Amino acid sequence: MKSKSGAPHVARSVPIRSDRSPGSVWTNVLDRPLWNDFWFAPSSPHTLAMLRILGGAMLFYSHAVWTLDLQSFLGPNAWISTELSREMNQANAPGAWSLFWHVDSAWLLWLIHIAALVVYAMLTAGLFTRTVAVLAWILTLSYCHRLQGALYGLDQVNALLATYLMLGPSGAVWSIDSLRAARRDPESRDSLQPPSSAWATVAVRLVQIHMCVIYFFGGISKLKGTDWWDGSALWMALSNYDYQSLDLTWLIRFPALIALLTHLTVIWETFYCVLVWPRATRWIMLAMAVMVHGGIAVALGMPTFGLAMLIGNLAFVPSPLMRAAVEYLGRRWKWLRIGKSATAGNSGSSPANASRLASCSANG
Repeated sequence: MKSKSGAPHVARSVPIRSDRSPGSVWTNVLDRPLWNDFWFAPSSPHTLAMLRILGGAMLFYSHAVWTLDLQSFLGPNAWISTELSREMNQANAPGAWSLFWHVDSAWLLWLIHIAALVVYAMLTAGLFTRTVAVLAWILTLSYCHRLQGALYGLDQVNALLATYLMLGPSGAVWSIDSLRAARRDPESRDSLQPPSSAWATVAVRLVQIHMCVIYFFGGISKLKGTDWWDGSALWMALSNYDYQSLDLTWLIRFPALIALLTHLTVIWETFYCVLVWPRATRWIMLAMAVMVHGGIAVALGMPTFGLAMLIGNLAFVPSPLMRAAVEYLGRRWKWLRIGKSATAGNSGSSPANASRLASCSANG
């Protein structure tokens, strides 16, 4: 069969997968190669591993903070009682469950809390990752459901990351698990990278989609407020002494700049879900994310929330670029490498590593 131009027409065939990957379930149901490639094409787990390291560290820190006054927040006589916590969850999230609803003694509370911190530390280090990732998810939801009334955006982002980290092979690289596997199988040390996985793609895609949903609804909700339309919303935030950690009130001398930044914030947040996917605009969107959340972290007294959102944005960094960046920045630390990389003989050559990093960035 020939096309209108006279060139032979070649039909694209979709191979039937014989493995038990998540994509194999849908290959015969959804005969759409682009859909399957988007969700199920195997990818390297480097981006997911970075989300595990940074997300696990944030989980550890943000829950370690409760240690400062654990009994007041989670104890039998806490400010928000167990009964009130249950009622608040039934109103907002019917079916919610928390391990802490069944803890009625101080020593048991401390035991569970310390165990939770150990789990978060193990997740960060990548030790028994598959198991501790599930435990981290259960514990994170238990804290969130028990602490209704004392939460904010950071806790929701923590739960987001904990949910998707348990789906993919987040411990396949840059982890104690990968080092132990290399010791058991010396031949694996010669491999350039860990095996690609469809589950790594699924986990990262879910983080990406979730980030897009957060920004989209955040953007359109801002459009309901007149402060975002008249350009004064940014000034209202910067001049609020309850949140202010850096005095930027001198910006009142430049009202046009404040209005411009306010409108740019709304446009970026609303259209992030569209513009973050094309390569031509992806890095602009991510650069604006660094500026917005960096500003929140530095100027508005919410460094943990700002950092957590930036960790979520890392899901859009392609795995080859993530790997190249880590090898470039950490070439002197052997534990950051995967086996014997192709540049092992030139590990001290900055121009070679920089060239590889630039190439990955251009292709990402």
